[in-house]
Amino acid sequence: MLIAYDPIFAHPLPEGHRFPMAKYELIPAQLLREGVVTIDQFHKPEPVSEETILLTHTVEYWDKLKNGKLSEKEVRKIGLPQSPALVMRERVICQGTIDCALHALEHGIGLNVAGGTHHAFADHGEGFCLMNDFAVATNYLLHQKLAGYVMIIDLDVHQGNGTAAIFEGNERVFTFSMHGEHNYPFHKETSVWDVGLPDGMRDEEYLKKLSDCLGVLMEKKRPDFVFYLSGVDILSTDRYGRMKVTENGCRCRDELVLNTVKQYGIPCAVAMGGGYSPQMRHIVNAHCNTFKTAAAIF
Repeated sequence: MLIAYDPIFAHPLPEGHRFPMAKYELIPAQLLREGVVTIDQFHKPEPVSEETILLTHTVEYWDKLKNGKLSEKEVRKIGLPQSPALVMRERVICQGTIDCALHALEHGIGLNVAGGTHHAFADHGEGFCLMNDFAVATNYLLHQKLAGYVMIIDLDVHQGNGTAAIFEGNERVFTFSMHGEHNYPFHKETSVWDVGLPDGMRDEEYLKKLSDCLGVLMEKKRPDFVFYLSGVDILSTDRYGRMKVTENGCRCRDELVLNTVKQYGIPCAVAMGGGYSPQMRHIVNAHCNTFKTAAAIF
């Protein structure tokens, strides 16, 4: 199991943005402390190349990012400060997801400690996302002819609107998003299959809905590669999620997805996505359970 991680994930950001970013250092530390993984399973990605970025993002948008030319309105929409360090962080995340995908093609699975930046569109960023790592990695696999039909399974509580928009009409990519119907983004894009969930959904009904959907996806669509966004903002403790899923329910969700792709022999790259519980331990424990589940299954 390869884990893409680099300390750049945790910095440098203004003080007000440090709390949600702290998990990117705490997750690897906890996994090592608990003996789930060893240090040699961690991989430090290089920044993704401009050539690869431009398979997904527009020349105009990339020029704004790399030269610090985003307008104030564009920066507000993203919700993070404009800085070369932040752009570099996003480039490392994107390459990390690509590296995880390449590892998964050979070994079944690879996990990125960060990633899941699914609110980034081809020509702009929003919702704390500058570049869309799943879209960048998907287009890389397709361009290199390493996959012919890719499925993105997005189980963050927020719809993967940027991903949906980027791949709309692309018959080689199936976008599936199961998210809070009444949550951000309030204007939804159109995935190939969107499943909007009501506020307050609990473990049993959430897992039943997911199980039913996974059965349809695998039997009728059968991709040759899966990207899985395992956001933990579905937790009942999350300040924005509006769901009532427990930590155990979140772990069972991961088991459902990863057991399914393993059963069908489909390689899978995983990224962490969102998590905004007031107590950091709830976020880190839930994310670590994704890694533990992957280690047990693969």
